[in-house]
Amino acid sequence: MKNSFDNYAKEGLHEECGVFGIFGDGTINPAYACYNGLLALQHRGQESCGIAVTDDGVIDYHKDMGLVTEVFNNRILDSLQGQMGIAHVRYSTAGGSVLENSQPLVMRYVKGTLAVAHNGNLTNALEIRSQLEQTGAIFQTTIDSEAICYVIARERLKCHSVEEAVARTMRVIKGAYSLLVMSPRKLIAARDPHGFRPLCMGKYNDSVVFASESAALDACGAKFIRDIEPGEIVVVDNKEIRSIKPDFGEEKKQSLCVFEYIYFARSDSFIDGISVYEARKQAGRILAREFPVEADMVVGVPESGIDAAIGYSEESGIPYEKAIVKNSYIGRTFIKPSQKERMKSVRIKLNPIADKIKGKRVVIIDDSIVRGTTVDRIVTMLREAGAKEVHMRISSPPFMWPCYYGTDIPSRGELIACNHTVEEIRQLSGADSLGYLPADSLREMLHNAPIGFCDACFSGNYPAETTKKTFKGKERGGMNFDKKC
Repeated sequence: MKNSFDNYAKEGLHEECGVFGIFGDGTINPAYACYNGLLALQHRGQESCGIAVTDDGVIDYHKDMGLVTEVFNNRILDSLQGQMGIAHVRYSTAGGSVLENSQPLVMRYVKGTLAVAHNGNLTNALEIRSQLEQTGAIFQTTIDSEAICYVIARERLKCHSVEEAVARTMRVIKGAYSLLVMSPRKLIAARDPHGFRPLCMGKYNDSVVFASESAALDACGAKFIRDIEPGEIVVVDNKEIRSIKPDFGEEKKQSLCVFEYIYFARSDSFIDGISVYEARKQAGRILAREFPVEADMVVGVPESGIDAAIGYSEESGIPYEKAIVKNSYIGRTFIKPSQKERMKSVRIKLNPIADKIKGKRVVIIDDSIVRGTTVDRIVTMLREAGAKEVHMRISSPPFMWPCYYGTDIPSRGELIACNHTVEEIRQLSGADSLGYLPADSLREMLHNAPIGFCDACFSGNYPAETTKKTFKGKERGGMNFDKKC
């Protein structure tokens, strides 16, 4: 049974990262603020991290492979003096897991120096890269973020300001990007016209702070002000905070990644006005109504399955129990860079409390089944602990399509739901029953809030333009290459 699941748990090639930036007012050390912000965003990327600061127009930086606490210490942070800074945590997908691909990227060009931190994936990165190489560009990394840097630099030679260069760049690049761009005098935040990836703004006294999630604002003592709007550029300099909304020629549909609410974001974050915690609880309530079962307890797989389990318990009346303990020092299984590391993590990451489970009928709630890396192990673990019945409930729909906007779901061949029916997955997992969140319930999960979201990984409806090169090296599953939405 395990070998059947191992076949679907291969190495992936898409990223999920976190960005943080601060334009200081002199009352806070930007490097330490970035450090605290990155700690709150560590769940978004565990392979590498970095901080860049500007000190009187001179940009300095430090970055390395590893967790935030491994890469930075007081000596390094004290050496990063300046008035503003940007920071990044990375999980590799577009580009390998090597130091050269870590961010922020610091670029020196004829107009000076820029530092860039990027969360997301471009769908036309290969086309842009090819065009730049044909005109003599030499790339030092294999990530699409470097292509963004090149385009900004080239556009800057044609216009009067960095923010204008960013606006012109946004008309060239396609796909998902939440960007922080730091020049010697300005801090610029930009979000793609579809708003695939989250980005918000806060204030600490008179310091202006940007972060992928509101939880990172809390970590450095900043007050949440608002989310950056899709297609918006926010510029901060010594004089003011300015908002720019470039004309993209046609209105873009807001398409925030719904998987942010299901899995990626922290429970204590608010994204585009919606509580992540409440969205996950609502998913649990929906599951309880759609897939009722007689059971003795509801258990959540730590961490993102717990909130949905609480919602399932409240709706069904079945008591919630903490019956699985997570080793807090093991990273997130889903965002490990190789299958070997994923499987190793699963084996030591979770452990049941046997005396709670023995002889009980258990409803176990997990956030997703992507490759099938963990589900059979979890069911087996509960059986070995003495569970009488195991009923698996998943707080997302079945993953049927790859993501090209920055999530680690690269090919249909890796998605177990593309190759097996729900009943076959149930049999492979060993569960007594299995139920997924219905795809048509995603709007209800978000409490029917008036926001647009992307569900392409469940539906195959891609909101941003894709081309043949977008799919290079990936299984396409019969997709229409020239489809535009």
